[in-house]
Amino acid sequence: MKKWLQKTSAAVLLLALILVGTVLLAVRLGSVEMSSAAFLGGLLRRPGYETFTLILYQLRLPRVLGAILAGAGLSLSGLLLQNVTGNDLAGPNIIGVNAGAGFAVILLLFTGSVGVYWTPVAAFFGAFLTTLLILYTAVKVNGSKTTVILAGIAVTAVLNAGISFLSMLDSDVLVTYNHFSIGGLTAVRMEQLIVPGVIIGASLSAAMLFGKRINVLCLGDALAASLGVNVGRMRLFALVLASASAAAVVSFAGLLGFVGLVVPHICRRVWGGEFGRLLPLTALFGAILVLSADLAGRLLFAPSEIPVGIVMALIGGPFFFSLLLRRKQAYDEI
Repeated sequence: MKKWLQKTSAAVLLLALILVGTVLLAVRLGSVEMSSAAFLGGLLRRPGYETFTLILYQLRLPRVLGAILAGAGLSLSGLLLQNVTGNDLAGPNIIGVNAGAGFAVILLLFTGSVGVYWTPVAAFFGAFLTTLLILYTAVKVNGSKTTVILAGIAVTAVLNAGISFLSMLDSDVLVTYNHFSIGGLTAVRMEQLIVPGVIIGASLSAAMLFGKRINVLCLGDALAASLGVNVGRMRLFALVLASASAAAVVSFAGLLGFVGLVVPHICRRVWGGEFGRLLPLTALFGAILVLSADLAGRLLFAPSEIPVGIVMALIGGPFFFSLLLRRKQAYDEI
């Protein structure tokens, strides 16, 4: 036990140091070049450096914090989903997060109720309420992990059909919706991150508090029940945490894909599959990955930018394909 804690602590410390270094790079670098004096002057709000202060505090720092929250929140959601469903290809989209948020946003655009605050509000409630509908349907049937997946597929298909129908009726709506569906952090403001930050932090804390019980779920329903865990209630609790965390991210970052799939897999391969150990490591690694992807998108073709959603798709697409090939090879060997 002591050795396990030492290894986990060392890994958390290493990732934390990497994250701090990445944050410094992300704040320091960008399309506007800053000398060391300009960077420090802007960071410390010194007179004469007002322009750099504006760039740092209004543009770069909110974006950096948004990337950290997005990476941690989606990684937490993916880890919870893969653990409680027993499906290593599960991600936030499987519980209707993307479809629910997308339908709510395009419905908002279609009705003309567009505002600075309405889009993230609609995205969050669309994602969360859709997830609750899927969970309610699954619980009403039998509450098994297979039912959750099937209910998610069915509800997602209906909502995607609704998205296609509304976009067909109004092509102008589709143009605006496409920006949201790609996922990005360009226009993130600090005040947008307060509520999502609280939700993601609370979800992570709750997952760590009940980590041992959630970890037992991966052993199978029968064995988990024999160990004294209320399987249905704990699965529902874990899925609510996963949906709340992912919905919070969608509210400010759009439909940012592949993070919840890629990060838990990488961390599981490096540090093993114990849920309690993976929680902080997955959150930190996810934050580093999204922040690095956003930084790459800002710098590669500066002053133009590539949305972080596209960068993550370039990373996650090949990774997902390799998982499918690995799974096929495993089946062939059997």
